Amino acid sequence: MKRVILLGSSGSIGESTCKVARALPDKMKIVGLGVAKSTARVLEQAKEFGVRSIAVSDPQAAERIKKDLPPGTRFYPGAEGLAQMVEETEADMVLVAIVGTAGLAPALAALRTGKDLAVASKEILVLAGSAVMAEAKKRKKQVLPVDSEHNAIFQCLQGSDDKGVRKLILTASGGPFRKSSAAEMEKVTVTQALKHPTWSMGKKITIDSATMFNKGLEMIEAHWLFGLPMRQVDVVVHPQSIVHSMVEFVDGSVLAQLSVTDMCFPIQYAVTYPERLPSGLPPLDLPKLGSLTFEAPDEGRFPALRLAREAGEQGGTLPGVFNAANEVAVEAFLEERISFPKIWQMVESVMQSHATKKNPGLEAIIEADQWARVEAKKVMAAGSKGRRG
Repeated sequence: MKRVILLGSSGSIGESTCKVARALPDKMKIVGLGVAKSTARVLEQAKEFGVRSIAVSDPQAAERIKKDLPPGTRFYPGAEGLAQMVEETEADMVLVAIVGTAGLAPALAALRTGKDLAVASKEILVLAGSAVMAEAKKRKKQVLPVDSEHNAIFQCLQGSDDKGVRKLILTASGGPFRKSSAAEMEKVTVTQALKHPTWSMGKKITIDSATMFNKGLEMIEAHWLFGLPMRQVDVVVHPQSIVHSMVEFVDGSVLAQLSVTDMCFPIQYAVTYPERLPSGLPPLDLPKLGSLTFEAPDEGRFPALRLAREAGEQGGTLPGVFNAANEVAVEAFLEERISFPKIWQMVESVMQSHATKKNPGLEAIIEADQWARVEAKKVMAAGSKGRRG
């Protein structure tokens, strides 16, 4: 029985994790739940799974939930509550599915208190990959990937020596503008960008898929998770999203992981590793699939991959700046304040303005994140003035 603290329990990854817990009651027990504001949902989940440790990071939401907490509940309010719950709750694993910098402190707290860490939040490794992996090594704990691409690579690497790896190959759907010209992308609307051809996701990640910033973030994640330099992390476009990622070895062999497109699969593998257990997911029907296709991404039309490689190679605070500037740019695009290609342009401009700090602590990482958000807004404002003039 693996005891799991689930942070971000009301999001899509959190709900899928709850599905896995229902399917494997003898193998997985949720012992802690953390959310930002979704108080009604976290109370429902706590009741279903018998959870007595709850954290609510938003101060107003935390105040609202107090009167409804079941007797005997250990409650952890506010921004510090997530890490405090992780420190004080007995568990084997902490699964972090929180968007943004809020997941950093509880992730490090998990490792410091001897718990394995399952990572579903890109920001943890993009912003603080060096610190997280160093802490895991020091404590001899596992950092297990939940993202389908990194989970696939993790599976392909089982039993392999790092020296035998030539390349990690992340697959990308290519998004809705895979075949669009640069001129066509200038005219992209928010509605068009939110129509993903394969996945149903939240607005932010759907736009990131359309720009390929999500794949750029995943490149940096893979670099830290598997300890390989950025030059050995590659991307290939695979529109069917059946091959979740691949590993190329020095002898020319390529191992790939294929499965149905359902997040319950990588979550289950991360939680039950090293065991493989039956799941309720359907097996692949290869004859029905017919064919799988692959193509090289066009980094000229999708500069996010080039920018990600630059951020990952420089390291320090630059990956966090890359991430934060993109978040501001995506929000501006969704609010129809900038054009689609301006997302890349804003991020590149902010990166060029940043003085990278090497080996940053948590405080420096958060400072760089905040600086990038302010700088991105300045870049956007300057662009608006230029258009009016």
